Amino acid sequence: MIETNKAGNVFIKEGIILPESLQIKSEPYSKGWRLITELDGCDLDPKVREAGWTLFFMAGEMNATVFGSDSEGSTRRVDKKLLSKSDGFNCLEISRVVGNRFLGLPCVTVSGHARHLQQSMFLVGLQ
Repeated sequence: MIETNKAGNVFIKEGIILPESLQIKSEPYSKGWRLITELDGCDLDPKVREAGWTLFFMAGEMNATVFGSDSEGSTRRVDKKLLSKSDGFNCLEISRVVGNRFLGLPCVTVSGHARHLQQSMFLVGLQ
C-alpha cells in the first residue's frame, strides 16, 4: 500500500472510461474515488497526452482541515473532505500536506488542485 497523503498523489473518480492505450493502476480509496498508485501528477500528464487525451490543471488551490494527528484516520477524513470539494471534476491532485496545531489541538491540512481528464482538448462536459 502506498502513502496516501503526500504531494503529487492523484485521485480519480470511479468509472471513468479511459482509452486502452492509457493503462492507469489504481486502488479504491473512498466512495466513488480511486488513488492512482504508480504515477504522480507529473508522470501522469505525459502519459495522458501520449494517449491523445488532456489532463486539465485547475487554478485555485482547495484546502481542507480536520482535527487529529497525522494518523490514517485523520488522513482519510481530510482527503474525503477535499475530494467533496472537487465538484464536476474527475481528478484531484494533492499539492501539500501540513500537520499543525490550532489552539493546542493537532490538525492536518491538505491542499490540492482539481484536475479533469477527458479526450477533448477543450474543457467540456462538467456536471
